[in-house]
Amino acid sequence: MKKISVVIFLTILSLTAYAQWKPVGDNIMTSWAEQVNPENVLPEYPRPQMVRADWMNLNGLWNYGITEASAESFNAEGKILVPFAVESSLSGVGRNVGKDNALWYEREFTLPKNGKGSNVLLHFGAVDWMAQVWVNGLYVGEHRGGFDPFHLDVTPYLKKSGVQSLTVKVWDGTDSSWLPRGKQVEKPAYIWYTPVTGIWQTVWLEAVPQTHIDSYYVVSDIASGELSVEVEASALKMGDEFKVEVLEGGVGYNPAKPSKNVLATVQGTGKVKVQVPDAQLWSTENPYLYGLKVSVVRDGKVVDSVDGYTSLRKISKVKTADGYHRMALNDEPLFQFGPLDQGWWPDGLYTAPTEEAMVWDIVKTKDFGFNMIRKHIKTEPASWYYWCDVYGMLVWQDMPCIADHHGTRSHQGRRFRNFGGDRWFDNRSDELVKAQTNEWSRDSFVGGTDCDVPQEWKENYYREWTNIINALKGFQCIVVWVPFNEAWGQFDTEAVVQFTRAQDPTRLINYASGGNFEKCSGDILDLHNFPHPEMYLYDPDYINVLGEYGGIGWPVEGHLWQPDRNWGYIQFKSADEVLDVYEKYADMLIELIDDGFAAAIYTQTTDVEIEVNGLMTYDRKVVKLDMERLNAINRRVIDSM
Repeated sequence: MKKISVVIFLTILSLTAYAQWKPVGDNIMTSWAEQVNPENVLPEYPRPQMVRADWMNLNGLWNYGITEASAESFNAEGKILVPFAVESSLSGVGRNVGKDNALWYEREFTLPKNGKGSNVLLHFGAVDWMAQVWVNGLYVGEHRGGFDPFHLDVTPYLKKSGVQSLTVKVWDGTDSSWLPRGKQVEKPAYIWYTPVTGIWQTVWLEAVPQTHIDSYYVVSDIASGELSVEVEASALKMGDEFKVEVLEGGVGYNPAKPSKNVLATVQGTGKVKVQVPDAQLWSTENPYLYGLKVSVVRDGKVVDSVDGYTSLRKISKVKTADGYHRMALNDEPLFQFGPLDQGWWPDGLYTAPTEEAMVWDIVKTKDFGFNMIRKHIKTEPASWYYWCDVYGMLVWQDMPCIADHHGTRSHQGRRFRNFGGDRWFDNRSDELVKAQTNEWSRDSFVGGTDCDVPQEWKENYYREWTNIINALKGFQCIVVWVPFNEAWGQFDTEAVVQFTRAQDPTRLINYASGGNFEKCSGDILDLHNFPHPEMYLYDPDYINVLGEYGGIGWPVEGHLWQPDRNWGYIQFKSADEVLDVYEKYADMLIELIDDGFAAAIYTQTTDVEIEVNGLMTYDRKVVKLDMERLNAINRRVIDSM
């Protein structure tokens, strides 16, 4: 009778939660949206490289309200499902906030009694854009930046027991200023999408000792099989040491279930170097991961430890026998080929409805025959990069761009060649390529010079870019940093390149993907051309790549964001037509690989809002092209170098 009563009680609670929330709007949805449970939203541990046992997920239903930006308090207007942006369907709200207003969140929580840590950290995966935080009515602090994780030590603000309250105020200027904001605009159209305001990644609490590990970073030497581990920790005492254990790993290693087989152990201060016996390298075909346990040791006792993982791999620039600079993985030249991935969802906008949904895109990209993804002016939750590590997917990581006000300069001087139907041709000639060899030109995709960006916004850029790099540089999959895209808010290019290099000297830098072409100390010269591949500029000192091309559109009825309004660089009416043109472009690309191209990025993984040039529909319910044929085409491109 007692068990039955408990079941009935839990059922009532579940029904109550669902009664307080449901998706809003009439736009298309993914099939995963049906799996969203307001009592168990994105329950996975959010930081796979630093796993601790004592944590508490704060996703779920919160109170929300919208006020004037200057307001110092709010009255709850209803419930919002965190971590979905307020504009999204899955938030249960579906409202725009605007630059003159603020979005407020509030919820209560009770700390578990079994937490072993003396300090409590409040983590936010990402909040767009400025977040101010109160605990139990006491102001804790603020964070500025919409794409980087942050945490606050809330220990002094907590009650000794009982119910605690958490309040968050968010302001987001979207496209009203020089904020890094990616593709968001107040009035979506063309390649610009719905605003994303507020909490859009997991919120969680973590119990830690007073002395605790903040982060660690691993640099591998594939020649020697050595790992150099640099640990950052809080409240260290004289004599404290770091202990690093390398654990037996494998393909698909799960740091939440660490191996018990220790391969090597080293203990010391400063950077700790550990030799991996019979080291296996991580690659796209064999993404081997090692387990890693990092600890702080005091007087022979472990005071804090985290479980994670790492690998041995190297990305570099090499000059091959044909005289061209290429990208090398583990010293072997590899043509990198993949889609432009926006990371948007029709139901969650920036946030995938479930982790399964997020992994789906990565797996499908691998099934398409690609070996790389360009994550386009957006970041993802840490688990996305973990799954790229697991599946051996290379990643080019963009900085979410600073766009000019309302994007007015974003396509200045653009050279469109819109070929419809079966009208396609190769306007490249050997004579043209030779004429442009060794020459820099302003006949670029965008043209122009660096923008005159206000100092305040430069500081915002540097701060957020630093945080993004530091948060992500431990993931194996990332091989290229992309500070700017198509001259969108591009400023002080050489200084930004040097700054990026100082943050992480182990990756290549694609300093201006399709942007202002000026010689600088970056590694990559990146051309954009739509719809077909074209090499209109070449420099023998750089890795020359085709950073965007394609955009072949096919609006699939029943799977459109707006049935009466959609757009693509070129459009067709059937899968066969699209695939035929895709293959013709692949043939052209192969010719250009012989002329020096070292990588290429096709636009794009999925449709996004009214942009219908995806390999999949926006709701992920239709893969537009024959998978077997698409895979064969893409593998032929990769293998042609």
